[in-house]
Amino acid sequence: MRSRVERVASSRAPLVGWAVLVAAGLGALVARLAGVGPSWLCDAGSVAVVTAYSWALAARTGGRPIVVGTLALVLGVAVVVTDHDTLRTGAAVLTSVVTAVLAVMATVPAVRFVHAVREVLVAAVVAGIGALAVVGFEPVATLARFEYVTLGLSLLGAFAVVYRLGAGLHGLGRRGVVTVLIGTVVLAVTLAYAELLRRYGTPSLVDGLLDGVAWSRDHLGAFPRPLETLLGVPALAWGTHMRARRRQGWWVCAFGVAATTPIANALVNPAVTLEEAGLAVVYGVVVGLLLGFVVIRVDLALTGSPGRRGRRAEEATALRPEPSRTRPLL
Repeated sequence: MRSRVERVASSRAPLVGWAVLVAAGLGALVARLAGVGPSWLCDAGSVAVVTAYSWALAARTGGRPIVVGTLALVLGVAVVVTDHDTLRTGAAVLTSVVTAVLAVMATVPAVRFVHAVREVLVAAVVAGIGALAVVGFEPVATLARFEYVTLGLSLLGAFAVVYRLGAGLHGLGRRGVVTVLIGTVVLAVTLAYAELLRRYGTPSLVDGLLDGVAWSRDHLGAFPRPLETLLGVPALAWGTHMRARRRQGWWVCAFGVAATTPIANALVNPAVTLEEAGLAVVYGVVVGLLLGFVVIRVDLALTGSPGRRGRRAEEATALRPEPSRTRPLL
């Protein structure tokens, strides 16, 4: 009969193996980014990361991680061996989608705002590692089309999982319906405004906005991505905070892919340097967390007890159970 130490070691073996695979893939991608080692390191690193991420997403959502991970490995190797631009672009799209959804699913409920900050940072790190894997496949596509496709697929994937986690549409409740509608409106308005401005904006308006972006880049080094800042990060912070209290928080978290997808795509634009892309992500997270803090405080003011004592009492009862970060959600 095995000892307790052996059982614990055996249960942690898959997690350790996964961490080693991600670290190896990340190391290969960073080494190639620094100009060290052979050119195939970039392909190997991307395949390793997407394999590990696919395995983790399947395990987290109650799927078949071995089957999904093996399939991702086989497809990744096939893409690298054939070396066709269309296949590489498709692999980059799927890597971005898997990364964005996994980054949201890897979060856990946050009782306090400081815990919500931690969860946003965890999601950003997961998406940041995936960003290196995405660009490692060297996609060849129009930037706007690539961003729209990955965002749309990520939203579909996130809501498909959340539909099961949130007990279907009837588990939304009136509050959840209003929240989802608001998130949808913000997403639609942000995307529509950006597209209309790009196509039909008056020269003076466009020039004024571009001047603001240029000033930020010149003086701050980057400009935050609007979708990440205005919707994705606040939704992820508020959603994880709400999940500690109500399962409807998952529906809010689904909009978190509006942050994790842009982060996963941060390096696809060849006109943006690595430093600028990193600073844009950092600025987006910081400003988004400030907006999330405001949203959480408004939510507590409307639904909780007033004052510091009331807030602490509310936090003490925010104990809705969820599996740990390394356990299946379903």
